Amino acid sequence: MSVNTLPSIRYSLDVIQDEARQLVEKGVISRQQPIYTLCQYIPPREWVCVECELEKCDFLLRDRIADLIGREEWDND
Repeated sequence: MSVNTLPSIRYSLDVIQDEARQLVEKGVISRQQPIYTLCQYIPPREWVCVECELEKCDFLLRDRIADLIGREEWDND
């Protein structure tokens, strides 16, 4: 294994949703933005895997982040 080889991350829908949820919680992205906004935060060589997983799960890149992450749960309600 060469020094520059990183283990490939398996982008399941759960992983993609968690990434999106964390970015929304940090205020980096908005729930109203399209899903393709995530490509700015995922390495280009891995984005292809993300796109395939989203397509497999019937998400379009123009769908909103809110559609991807679903409703949020609040602990203090």
